[in-house]
Amino acid sequence: MNEEFELIAKTFMGLEPVLAEELTNMGANNVEIGRRMVSFTGNKEMMYRANFQLHTAIRILKPIKKFKARSADDVYDKVKEVDWSTLMDNKMTFAVDSVVFSEEFRHSKFVAYKVKDAIVDQFRENTGVRPNVSVTNPDLRLHIHIADEDATLCLDSSGESLHRRGYRQESVEAPLNEVLAAGMILMTGWKGETDFIDPMCGSGTLLIEAALIARNISPGVFRKEYAFEKWADFDKELFDSIYNDDSQEREFEHHIYGYDIDMKSVNTARLNAKAAGLTNDITIEQQDFKDFTQPEQPAIIVTNPPYGERISTPNLLATYKMIGERLKNAFKGNTAWVLSYREECFDQIGLKPSIKIPVFNGSLECEFRKYQMFEGKFRDFRKEGNEIKTEEEKAAMAEKRRFKEHREFKKRIDEEAELDSGDIRSFTFKHHPAYEIAQQRRERIERERERERQARDRERERSRDSRGRRSGWDDDRRDGKRGGGFRRGDGDSRRGGGDRPFRGGDKSFRGGDRPFKGKGKRDFRDRGGRYDDED
Repeated sequence: MNEEFELIAKTFMGLEPVLAEELTNMGANNVEIGRRMVSFTGNKEMMYRANFQLHTAIRILKPIKKFKARSADDVYDKVKEVDWSTLMDNKMTFAVDSVVFSEEFRHSKFVAYKVKDAIVDQFRENTGVRPNVSVTNPDLRLHIHIADEDATLCLDSSGESLHRRGYRQESVEAPLNEVLAAGMILMTGWKGETDFIDPMCGSGTLLIEAALIARNISPGVFRKEYAFEKWADFDKELFDSIYNDDSQEREFEHHIYGYDIDMKSVNTARLNAKAAGLTNDITIEQQDFKDFTQPEQPAIIVTNPPYGERISTPNLLATYKMIGERLKNAFKGNTAWVLSYREECFDQIGLKPSIKIPVFNGSLECEFRKYQMFEGKFRDFRKEGNEIKTEEEKAAMAEKRRFKEHREFKKRIDEEAELDSGDIRSFTFKHHPAYEIAQQRRERIERERERERQARDRERERSRDSRGRRSGWDDDRRDGKRGGGFRRGDGDSRRGGGDRPFRGGDKSFRGGDRPFKGKGKRDFRDRGGRYDDED
C-alpha cells in the first residue's frame, strides 16, 4: 500500500495551477504541471483521496506503460507485452478511450481498436476465450494518449468524469461545469471568510461548489462509485476509512446568496442545493441584477453571466454595462470576479480589472477578471495606502493582451477539448456582436462597390457624349452583364439525477439538512452506476 507510483490528474486548461496546489496540500509528491493535466506520485491511498477530495480534477489516471508509437504495429505489440491477466480476466469487460496528437495516427478510434485487439488476442491465445468490450459500464476502463511518437497507456481510476458530483437533480440551459466552478472559486482565494454572492446563479453550481469549499467537504461524497472499486487490488477497508473521515470539515460562519431573474432557474438551484444538503448555508431568490443593492456584510461576488454562446440577453452589451454600474454603485468596498468570453462585453463593464486570468470554458478561451471596488475617488483610495493590484497581479497584467477585438467565435480546439467539455456553453446565438459587425462590413463594401460602379457609368457617359454614340455591343456591355444591374454579391445567397441514498446511511450534518456519510461500513452490494462518454 505504501508503494508510490505515477498518477495523472486531468483538468481544464487554465486550472492546472489550482489543481497542482490542491495536490500539494494533499501531500502528493513530484507535482508537475502539464497541458490540461498535472502529474504526481503517490500510493494507493493518495489515488483514492485524489478521486474523492480534489475539486478541480476531471479524472485520475494511473500509467502502466510508456512506449514509442511509430506505427499501428508498435501500438499493438507494446500493448500486448502487458500481462493483462494481472489486471483482469476473460470474464470481465473493458473499454478504451484514446486521445491522439500525431501525424502517423489521424483517427483516435483506430488507436483504441489496436489496443483492444492486442488485449483480446492475448486472452484468446492464452485461454481460448476473449473478454468483451462494454462502452457503457466496463469493469476496466483504459486510456491511451499519443503525442507525436510518445504513447502512454493508463488505467482510468475514476470512471465517470469527476465533474459529475451527483447533487445535480435538474439543470438549466448552459449550466456551468462543476470542476470549472470550483476552480474559479479557488482562484479567488476565498475559503469562506466572507459572504458569497452569485447574482446570476442559474442552476446554482457556483453556490453549491462555494459551500463545499467553505465547509471543506469532499466533492466525492455524493458519488455512487469509482472505477478503482472494480480493480483486483481494491482495498475496501482503506477506502471506507477515507470516505467516512470528516475530521477536516469545518464550520462556516457566513452565508451564500444566489439570485436569478428567471424563476425556473431559481427553483432548479434550490432543488440542487437541497439535494446537496446545503440549504442552511445557501439562500436563493428571484431578483434581477439591476435591482442588486449594497450587502450589509463584507462579501465577494463570483459570477458567470451570459456571453452569447449558448444563452444571451435581448441586449448583451447593455447587460454588461448594467453589471458594471451595479458593481460600482452597489458593491463598494468588496471584490467581484466575472468570467466572460468577449472583450466587447468586458469593455462595457467600464471598470479596470486588477487581474485577468485566462481559462477555457470548454473550447472557449475566456478570461476571469477581478474587480476591486472602493468608495470615493481613486486618488483618495490610494492616499489611504490601498492598492488595486498586488505586485503579483501587476506582473501577470504585464503579459501580452490575450483578446482580439471582435474576434470570431472559435471552433473546438481539438478532440480532447470536446471530450472534456461536459455540460458547458458551446453554441452560437443568432445576432451576437460579431454578426452585426460582419454585417456592417458587408454593407460598407457594397456601398463602396456601388459608388465605383456609378463613377464608371458617369465616365462612360462623358466619353460617349464627346465621341458620339457608341456601338450597340458597347451598350449591351454597359446595360447587361458588365455594366448593368447584375454584380457579384447581389441576390440573397448566403453561406451556408434524481434522489438516491448516500453510502453509509443517514448522518446529521451540522451545516444543513444533508443526509451524510455514516460512520459504519458502506454496503457495496447491489449498487447501480453507469459510465458515460461525457468527459
